[in-house]
Amino acid sequence: MALAPRDPRRRRLILAGIAVAAIVAIVTAAPWIKRWADATVSVPFERVRTATVTRGNLVRDVSVQGRVVAAVRPTLYATAPGTISLSVDAGERVIAGQVLATVDSPELTNRLEQAEAVLAQRELDLERQRIETRQLTLEKRKAADLAEVAVVAARREQRRADEANRVGAIPEIDFEKAQDDLRNAELAFQHAIADAELYEERLAFELRATEFEVDAQQLVVGDLRRQVDELSINSPVNGIVGDLLVDQKAAVTRDTPVMAVVDLSRFEIDAMIPEGYADDLAIGMTAKILAGGNRYRGELVAVSPEVVNNQVASRVRFAGEIPTGLRQNQRLTTRILLAEHTDVLMVQRGQFLDSGGGRLAYVVGDDRIAQRRRIRTGAYSLGAVEILAGLQPGDTIVISNLDPFRGAETVLLTD
Repeated sequence: MALAPRDPRRRRLILAGIAVAAIVAIVTAAPWIKRWADATVSVPFERVRTATVTRGNLVRDVSVQGRVVAAVRPTLYATAPGTISLSVDAGERVIAGQVLATVDSPELTNRLEQAEAVLAQRELDLERQRIETRQLTLEKRKAADLAEVAVVAARREQRRADEANRVGAIPEIDFEKAQDDLRNAELAFQHAIADAELYEERLAFELRATEFEVDAQQLVVGDLRRQVDELSINSPVNGIVGDLLVDQKAAVTRDTPVMAVVDLSRFEIDAMIPEGYADDLAIGMTAKILAGGNRYRGELVAVSPEVVNNQVASRVRFAGEIPTGLRQNQRLTTRILLAEHTDVLMVQRGQFLDSGGGRLAYVVGDDRIAQRRRIRTGAYSLGAVEILAGLQPGDTIVISNLDPFRGAETVLLTD
């Protein structure tokens, strides 16, 4: 059977369809071809991390693990040599003023008793001297009074002699003798008065000297009593007894450490901060302390002037409420706020800062082409970095390690 000839129009339609499909394929693949042509390096998109540049407030801080320590932990010492008698055990709760230990010091007790005996003797001597002073003063006043009586008698005789001399009834020598007797009586009275006054001054001076001796001895007794009272070692705070540094009935010398008392109502955080933040630390900075799932306000109160093992020792004190149940040497996370920058351009912190030296970033476009761009960074925080130049709000950049990009100007992020 003879075959019918092929229709030439069908062949042309097939060729036209092939041409249209080829054109569509070329148009569709053109962007991909362009991306492959522009990019010198390709990296799988799943191997990179990206973040968007935003504007907001950047809080520069440092987070460290701190150790809880008692802000008040006085160590108590023996005040005199002797035998120690402990009244409490380690870990026992105590109140302020409670007797914790007693030192038996026979030497100090004997010195106090001797000083008290000397004081009693000097007080008796003072009283005896006061009585003698009044007695001697009375005798001197008696002598002055007798001299005054003699003056009165001499004046009376003088008046009698004057009357007798006026009528010529007395010899001249008797008249003159009466005048001399009056003069002698007046001089004796004056001397008796002066002698009594001077004697009273001397007795008052001696009495004051004796009083000073008594006062000095009272000071000695008072000091010894204070030392004896300090033989009872009292708790200065409400808290708990720490380590006992001596054994029961042990012989101690003066200034021997006996025990420590921990004030459980006042705690601080002893934190070691990396050396890189040392220049930014300042006393008075605000801190946030995480304890029991809650945050508590703190304040940086001390910064060490030296660096040890690339760290700086610091002390953070609770500024308000103190969490309950804290224990000595407990570990707490402490966040110290170094600075706050408001309304700045920033992006999430990542490894691109280290691999790019903080000067390079790759901006990712909608076509997943990452373009290399020079940037300038500013302040750092734990989670973000300030962008000073090179980026705009809304830019998406690669924040993971940039080493796979090998410094290329354009990088294709493949599926």
